[in-house]
Amino acid sequence: MDRNTVTLHDGVKIPVYGFGTYLIPADGSTYKAVREALDLGIRHIDTAAAYFNEQEVGRAIRESGILREEIFLTSKLWLQDHGYEAAKKGIEASLRKLGLDYMDLYLIHQPYGDVPGAWKAMEEARAQGKIRSIGVSNMTPKIWNHFVPLFDTMPSVNQVEFNPYYQQRELRTIMAEANVQLEGWGPLGQGNKAMLADPVIRKIAAAHGKDAGQIILRFEYQEGVVIFPKSTNPARIKSNLEIFDFSLSAEEMEKMRALDTGKGCHNPDAPGVAEMLISAFDVHADEK
Repeated sequence: MDRNTVTLHDGVKIPVYGFGTYLIPADGSTYKAVREALDLGIRHIDTAAAYFNEQEVGRAIRESGILREEIFLTSKLWLQDHGYEAAKKGIEASLRKLGLDYMDLYLIHQPYGDVPGAWKAMEEARAQGKIRSIGVSNMTPKIWNHFVPLFDTMPSVNQVEFNPYYQQRELRTIMAEANVQLEGWGPLGQGNKAMLADPVIRKIAAAHGKDAGQIILRFEYQEGVVIFPKSTNPARIKSNLEIFDFSLSAEEMEKMRALDTGKGCHNPDAPGVAEMLISAFDVHADEK
């Protein structure tokens, strides 16, 4: 597998291809899927406190037989732990559940509430060696311009929804100017059937002897986006990886860029989103 990495502005190297664990249950499924991904050569695993599977991710990493420094692990701070003191506890909780000494990347998962206080705690944890790199997630241009000027340090990444139908043009311009890496969640449109059946994508796929998903992932990779598709199917995990033995031409890239609708399935700027999210997940439920 291509071990391609990009270097973030803080000097930390991140593998451009990873494995996502969103919505994989902690009933042994997460452990099994992460072990499968690691066995296939994937060295970048993405989890979060609000995925409720950090323990299985950590165990899979610890029991993989792979040196810890060879695996890039991301987790994320949930809304209930925003604010300086709460974030310090949230960071310790993630490390405890993972059973690891440090996280390679730690993100503000949803950018609402006392984000600057949480960021300060994350900066301190980085200085203490508990986190190697810190970033944000789901920040639109509006949210970015509201919070980031309040930070002492620039986020290394912004992890947002990204796929051929939603290419985040305005945000990518802002981030390029600040030398911040875009990570794309839902790189396959979360199984968007219309996108996977799109005639433009299908035609390009036929030309390369690939499937639609592989064309989508290759496009995102060539656009410089860090991607981490998710699957619990070993055959699908393997086929998703098979994007490094071909490339899309300049003409094909333009055709893919033309698919952008400018709209995604999640709008972080919509009213009531913060309230909806904080009521949807309680990361401290098991402590009560």
